[in-house]
Amino acid sequence: MPNKARLMQGNQACAEGAIYAGLRFYAGYPITPSTEIAEILAERLPQVGGRFIQMEDEIASMAAIIGGALTGAKSMTATSGPGFSLKQENLGYGILAEVPCVVVDVQRLGPSTGGPTAPSQGDVMQARWGTHGDHPVIAICPNSVQECFDLTVKAFNLSERFRIPVLFMLDEVIGHMRERMVIPAPGELEVLDRKKTDLPPGQYVAYAPVDDTLVPPMANFGEGYRFHVTGLLHDETGFPSNSSSVVGAHLERLHRKVDRGLDEIIMVEEIETEDADVVIIAYGCVSRSAAYVVREARAQGLRVGLLRLITLWPFPVDAVRRVAEGARAIIVAEMNLGQVLDVVKSAVEGQVPVYGVCRADGEMIAPDTIREKVEEVL
Repeated sequence: MPNKARLMQGNQACAEGAIYAGLRFYAGYPITPSTEIAEILAERLPQVGGRFIQMEDEIASMAAIIGGALTGAKSMTATSGPGFSLKQENLGYGILAEVPCVVVDVQRLGPSTGGPTAPSQGDVMQARWGTHGDHPVIAICPNSVQECFDLTVKAFNLSERFRIPVLFMLDEVIGHMRERMVIPAPGELEVLDRKKTDLPPGQYVAYAPVDDTLVPPMANFGEGYRFHVTGLLHDETGFPSNSSSVVGAHLERLHRKVDRGLDEIIMVEEIETEDADVVIIAYGCVSRSAAYVVREARAQGLRVGLLRLITLWPFPVDAVRRVAEGARAIIVAEMNLGQVLDVVKSAVEGQVPVYGVCRADGEMIAPDTIREKVEEVL
């Protein structure tokens, strides 16, 4: 029932958010700690006229949702750990072929099989560069059960808007925690659909942009349109090309369509950053610990703030530089060995000292650990 408070798990909220956004096809392979998403959608999708299929592995799952999306169905898969690694080749295919879909990664401790039930944020760089070649990527990260719902809807909107697979990066803590949330009423959250071509079959050119967004309108397979989809670099018709001018223009457009939408894509939350001497940068479950430290520090008269990264990629460089301008130090807290830490150091270009609170042992970063670093820096 919409607008009724309920106790819900993060993975469940993600599944319900996907249905709210219009998900009608899910293909996946169960893997801890993302399995609840598949279990819930196996039950829920048939109730709304959708289809669920368990594939033989994560490679096939990624291929299947690309196919489903090309028929016009909003499509999603979910995975974790080595499953995310297996999706990378077809993820690159979806980026190059400009296929809108959502890939949920409930991060667990790695590498390899690692710690299947242990939390981590170790997939941040894999989300950016896991598939080969120069490619754009959109990755967003919730820090609450409510955001698991709301930002799943946002992930679908960005995917449909920019014709690109969007990565939804939970961590095990957020995926498995339960807390109060509210499912919005229909129409309360914006739901976007892909721009469809208004040209008849025979005149449609699959990869020809028609406006300054540089995002080509789509046609659905099965509706009388014939067009070529390939993982090879191609021209506007979709057929492969070896021309450097065609290939260069193609890759440039893929990046520019995302760059032109940065105002829509990049999301951050700032807490008490205006006058902060120390700014903590965190995301996902660690940002909850960081927010607690900020509240506690302010109560003691210490000027500490938080920049929470909601969008991980494209990286919010401008937001990081802005909060660094008046700060004496930045602390990056994350459950890995410094993946965002290195990006922040590069972004501030020595403008302010940057310290890390990093761990990759399957343990949550507690407020005490962040507090100790704040006290050391101050």
